[in-house]
Amino acid sequence: MDLALREAEAAAASGEVPVGAVLVDGETGEVLARAHNLVEAEKDPTAHAELLAIREAAQRLGAKRLTRADLYVSLEPCPMCAQAIAFARLRRLVFGAYDPKGGGVEHGPRIFAQPTCHHRPEVIGGVQERRAGDLLRAFFRARR
Repeated sequence: MDLALREAEAAAASGEVPVGAVLVDGETGEVLARAHNLVEAEKDPTAHAELLAIREAAQRLGAKRLTRADLYVSLEPCPMCAQAIAFARLRRLVFGAYDPKGGGVEHGPRIFAQPTCHHRPEVIGGVQERRAGDLLRAFFRARR
């Protein structure tokens, strides 16, 4: 989670919403990919940290399913990212801050709880929640 939070800090420093993600081989601990939001830089509403990390790891490994991978992300994934996590068949999702407004895992549509969701990763929320939340609050406070 420390690496994901460092990615989130890099996002904030470049004017992006501070969300960072790190994809790790759950069996070896090897970092497969790391990313932070690039929505503003790429003018792409889908350039969320989670999607960028999944894309990078899938290309690196030459696989569309990442069944041994664990995703660490600083914020509860949105519905789009949660569905991508299911499609990629990630083994585990670990996130920092909960997102009552935009989350899609523990809030909103709760993607993994839907009967149409074909894969449900293990989910662990609230890891370093205070640090992740403080980073987000400081970012948005500075923009008000």
